[in-house]
Amino acid sequence: MHSTINCKGRLIDLSKPLVMGIVNITEDSFYVGSRCFNEDLIRERVQSQLDEGASFIDIGAYSTRPGCEDIPPETEKERIAKAMKVINSNFPNAIVSVDTFRADVARFAVQECGASIINDISGGTLDDKMFETVADLHVPYIMMHIKGTPQTMQQHCQYENMMDEIIKFFAERVQRLKLLGVNDIIIDPGFGFAKDLDQNYELMQRFDELKVFELPILVGISRKSMIYKLLRTDADSALNGTTVLNTIALTKGANILRVHDVEPAMEAIKICEKTGLI
Repeated sequence: MHSTINCKGRLIDLSKPLVMGIVNITEDSFYVGSRCFNEDLIRERVQSQLDEGASFIDIGAYSTRPGCEDIPPETEKERIAKAMKVINSNFPNAIVSVDTFRADVARFAVQECGASIINDISGGTLDDKMFETVADLHVPYIMMHIKGTPQTMQQHCQYENMMDEIIKFFAERVQRLKLLGVNDIIIDPGFGFAKDLDQNYELMQRFDELKVFELPILVGISRKSMIYKLLRTDADSALNGTTVLNTIALTKGANILRVHDVEPAMEAIKICEKTGLI
């Protein structure tokens, strides 16, 4: 497996699983506990996640929950700039990923704000300039599987063979990225994005099939509806289910856990390592 990524000259080893902490600079992200409305909340959340062991901080300025509001690029940039100002001032060594599907926002986040990674929930499907932009920026690229947009994705859960379609999706895009000279690629199968409840669990069951690409794999299932709808609870009560699924994902080859709650994810990694499961 391609086990390292270059984050602005810093080689990050992904041969052992790492944790990415979520910081949402939004007012409508699905999990209320992740919303950071002001600089104090941003600083406190980033401090807590780094203290608990997060290797990456993922900044989200555009809520991608099902049926979310579409915001203009300038609003997204303003939110990213606010968060990055706090992080750069207080945590200059933090490795920051920016969650955006817009190429111009990605360029702004890296060149103007100092972000190190681009995390694209659309896998390049919502902005045809994204791949060329990432190649030009020379930053690692997290590419997620989706069909449709965040506003329409739950209308696109029809598959003849879901895993075949996901693998084909990544195969085509990985080839395009490599032809552009992008070497640091991380794939994310997109739990909850254009997948219904049963499809999400089928994806988890067959997760290890994604290792065919020999690329790092990110898992983002933290507090999602695939947990609380199955258990008939809500996002606030979904931490235990998140940890269970993260543990399963680790045993199937996950390299990065993207989570709201860093400490439980770190504990899952430590226990899996101690028991020889990873």
